[in-house]
Amino acid sequence: MATIIYTHTDEAPLLATYSFLPIIQAYAAKAGVEVETRDISLAGRIIAQFPERLTDEQRQDDALAELGELAKRPEANIIKLPNVSASTPQLKAAIKELQDQGFDLPDYPESPQSDEEKDVRTRYDRVKGSAVNPVLRQGNSDRRAPASVKNYAKAYPHRMGAWSPDSKTNVATMGEHDFKSNEKSVVIPADDTLRIELEAEDGTTTVLKDSLPVLAGEVVDATVLQVAHLHGFLRNAIARAKAEGVLFSVHLKATMMKVSDPIIFGHVVKAYFEPVFAKYGADLDAAGLSANDGLAGILSGLDKLSNGAEIKAAFEQALVDGPPLAMVDSDRGITNLHVPSDVIVDASMPAMIRTSGHMWGADGQEHDTLAVIPDSSYAGVYQTVIDDCREHGAFDPATMGSVPNVGLMAQAAEEYGSHDKTFEIPAAGTVRVVDGSGATLLEHDVEAGDIWRACQTKDAPIRDWVKLAVTRARATGVPAVFWLDESRAHDACLIAKVNAYLADHDTEGLDIKILTPELATAFSLERLRRGEDTISVTGNVLRDYNTDLFPILELGTSAKMLSVVPLMAGGGLFETGAGGSAPKHVQQLVKENYLRWDSLGEFFALAASFEHLAGYADNPRAQVLADTLDRATGTFLDRDKSPTRKVGGIDNRGSHFYLALYWAQELANQSDDAELAGAFKPLAQTLADHEQQIVDELIAVQGSPADIGGYYRPDEAKASAVMRPSATFNEALASLG
Repeated sequence: MATIIYTHTDEAPLLATYSFLPIIQAYAAKAGVEVETRDISLAGRIIAQFPERLTDEQRQDDALAELGELAKRPEANIIKLPNVSASTPQLKAAIKELQDQGFDLPDYPESPQSDEEKDVRTRYDRVKGSAVNPVLRQGNSDRRAPASVKNYAKAYPHRMGAWSPDSKTNVATMGEHDFKSNEKSVVIPADDTLRIELEAEDGTTTVLKDSLPVLAGEVVDATVLQVAHLHGFLRNAIARAKAEGVLFSVHLKATMMKVSDPIIFGHVVKAYFEPVFAKYGADLDAAGLSANDGLAGILSGLDKLSNGAEIKAAFEQALVDGPPLAMVDSDRGITNLHVPSDVIVDASMPAMIRTSGHMWGADGQEHDTLAVIPDSSYAGVYQTVIDDCREHGAFDPATMGSVPNVGLMAQAAEEYGSHDKTFEIPAAGTVRVVDGSGATLLEHDVEAGDIWRACQTKDAPIRDWVKLAVTRARATGVPAVFWLDESRAHDACLIAKVNAYLADHDTEGLDIKILTPELATAFSLERLRRGEDTISVTGNVLRDYNTDLFPILELGTSAKMLSVVPLMAGGGLFETGAGGSAPKHVQQLVKENYLRWDSLGEFFALAASFEHLAGYADNPRAQVLADTLDRATGTFLDRDKSPTRKVGGIDNRGSHFYLALYWAQELANQSDDAELAGAFKPLAQTLADHEQQIVDELIAVQGSPADIGGYYRPDEAKASAVMRPSATFNEALASLG
């Protein structure tokens, strides 16, 4: 039987899985397709790291490692739902929840000293941040809005906040002494093993990484963010926000950039609360209260300090004295600096741009904002969009074009593969990248506390990326723009490769450009306002940013994108959209048994997965499932059966029912497979006959708290009961056999 792997992940996508997966498995089985699950949730990844401490019943296989190997084989067919890319506070919270559930897991060691503590820290660090995506993404990314979703957005445009020409919203970025400006890059001439070392000013040498295998043609970068200049930049940004009377906010990626960005976040916290740390920093350090974990972690630990009340009052006074902070939750007093994973740049910046360039203040009102993005590598993209909106007003979803993306991400390409090569420098000196012969390839002078990183981009993914860009340009007939800046060292290497590899393809009649990110943004925005499409061809981080920025403006959400990853070995990875809103959806479910998560991304990914399987496994029935699901999704959109905005309407569970109804009807009425049609006719009739009863049963449970038995590791029975509350629907589905 042909197999699809459906990933078991976290938060709202996981809760939706309890409702949707039984439908998928029942329908797929009729076509000879088995749909299995693999647990790559944060909790599952943690559990897999400590088998020797757990009982036989508690142990879990390392599903991520298994899928990483599968992704390198042609039979791979993986549907990847959004997962938690854990910040340190999230990791600690998940560990605590698992410990409370009876798992004998060690605490996360902040400052490991013993060999045992260092081993524990190493294991936990394997699951922190972007642990999943670099493993599974053994291919480059093709993300775009399906025509049905784009047409729906034009017919039913979402709300966009008006922009004023007088808006004071802007981006503040370093521009020098940062990762972009200090970057150096080299193309490796032959297979080799590199070493990263720090020679301190006293002459001692510390090996930071002793073995870094590289392949011929690989691009290796190194760069450093100089913290002394970061401090000056932050002081100026804080003063600027106060002088201009705008909110102060910082926008980082403390989840994916799990080493560098939490450190930068900590520097921002210390800069904003500079008087507090000047007076009480030693007390906080002694108590293990780190600015890197955010204000919330510090405040929650003050009770254990004899002068905790005094320190808390100092923080409160600093909030009064400083510029007003942007808020994550005004009602609960959660600021932009509370938790490093609360304000992720690729989700937070588009949301701000969509909302008139505003963020929320402590007063519960919207205000202009100074968005602080310390590294200047991609900050100019957002400033360009802000300037465009200030001049031309908000975009109109009813008329605007689209910006699909072809993203270079295979084999841990670029910055998102830098975690094991990122270091907070312990002493002043020189960091060198040295080849196997001992020759220095790249080097930087550094000071203690600087953040130094290296990253790799292999040649084969670059070739594949260029091929995919040409393929999409040929298929669509719209311009394809490589977002590359020749003044940046890494991009200069890529430009040379892109020009060389474009010559391997037939580009006659295609409009293919290479522009800096700022110029590419302006070019795409001009076409967007004319209702024209432009393919953005970008590296890994810009892939992440663009596939939130443009869909949030075009569609209101990035969760509705079709995201296909043609794996380089021939298999397929099908991703289901972004999960940035997932935590809020879980909070709402627990509070009032209503899940607003929209599974449209899952519908698109599933259809693409069936279609891929049909070709690979020569299974015509899988193609029937794909075609009928695609038509059913069109009906689903036409009849507006996505979750409503509040309690009393259908939520995620109701949308799954309607998808099941329309899919069954399409299967029952299709003419390609009479036997399959006959199998689905009774179900289609039953669901149609009992539509109102099923909807009533699904809505009846709303309005009261729901017990799912855990945030990071829900209880299977409880979560399933919550997400499948309609006995009528469950019985009908079971009748399919």
